[in-house]
Amino acid sequence: KRASQAGKQTSGSGHGSNRQADRPNVLELSMFQRDVPLAPLTTLGLGGSADHFVAVTDEQALIEALRWARAQKLPVTILGGGSNAVVPDEGVRGLVVQLAMSGVERDGADLVVAAGENWDRFVSDCVDQELAGVECLAGIPGLVGATPIQNVGAYGQEVAETITRVRCIDRRDLSVVERSNAECGFAYRHSDFKENPGRFIVTHVHFRLTPGGAPARRYGELSRATKEDASLSEVRDMIVALRRRKSMVLDSADPNSRSAGSFFTNPIVGAEQAAALIARCVDAGIDEGDIPRWPDEARGQIKFAAAWLIERAEFVRGTRREHVGQSSVHALALVHYGGGTTTELLAFADEIQDAVQERFGVRLEREPRILGG
Repeated sequence: KRASQAGKQTSGSGHGSNRQADRPNVLELSMFQRDVPLAPLTTLGLGGSADHFVAVTDEQALIEALRWARAQKLPVTILGGGSNAVVPDEGVRGLVVQLAMSGVERDGADLVVAAGENWDRFVSDCVDQELAGVECLAGIPGLVGATPIQNVGAYGQEVAETITRVRCIDRRDLSVVERSNAECGFAYRHSDFKENPGRFIVTHVHFRLTPGGAPARRYGELSRATKEDASLSEVRDMIVALRRRKSMVLDSADPNSRSAGSFFTNPIVGAEQAAALIARCVDAGIDEGDIPRWPDEARGQIKFAAAWLIERAEFVRGTRREHVGQSSVHALALVHYGGGTTTELLAFADEIQDAVQERFGVRLEREPRILGG
């Protein structure tokens, strides 16, 4: 495999150099494009164009693009794989920078992965090389650079468990910095990058995996679907199969997959709000034992299932509003069926959020990022 051979492998991605200022310019003015449609660069296929657009393949090119935008007094929007992005109908003003740097370095259990690497391909390579730690995150679309921002997680596993450091460009002074796991402020579907949007741009992610380790089977649905001695590859394959059943993998033949994945995160609330939510359910005739929830006693919080709340707010799978709607197999995924607008999609998301809040007293948070916002 190109990225996972034993020993240390260097891909020429630009990682590791602190002599950025000594390098000649690698970004030509001709590489900047005008009025580039962004819808084809996202999984939703919605929205307008970028005023200016450039794809960068290493850190130096990224820094030069940022300097150019600063000289032109233009705002900058970063675009990765487009699987967690919503483009406004009016497009994105200023400069859109697409992260296209690639390459993986491995030194034993430690891997350094460029932000532009395909995430699912990276997971597959790790599994093939018997490196445990990310197998439950198979099938997730997008690029490696987005994973620490969202603290991507699925089936009981999060990237925060294996990330040791994240290499970034600090947009305040365009310096290259490395942030430790603790400095990233990871929490459920959250990080300091998300808390302070616009300051850091991820260029490389450092992982420490477990050679020959057993797969994680903590998630109930996964543990029931696999045997106790399942291999990494068997767990990876089951994860992909489970996601496919929910139309949560990219498939041009599946109309449900024209989405941004889960559009809402599972709400995490304090004990008082949780008690009020449960009381509302009981008043509506729902048995308390039938309410899916996961307590975090250490933090005094409880996580509830957003999909369950949505469906009991009378938004069942397959609900449709003209060109947009819910996936027919997953209540959390909002789908664009073609010919629609971002305005339609966001109005439908608002409708769902309002219904859940009115019924249960909790406001769902959106997961995808609106570009240019």
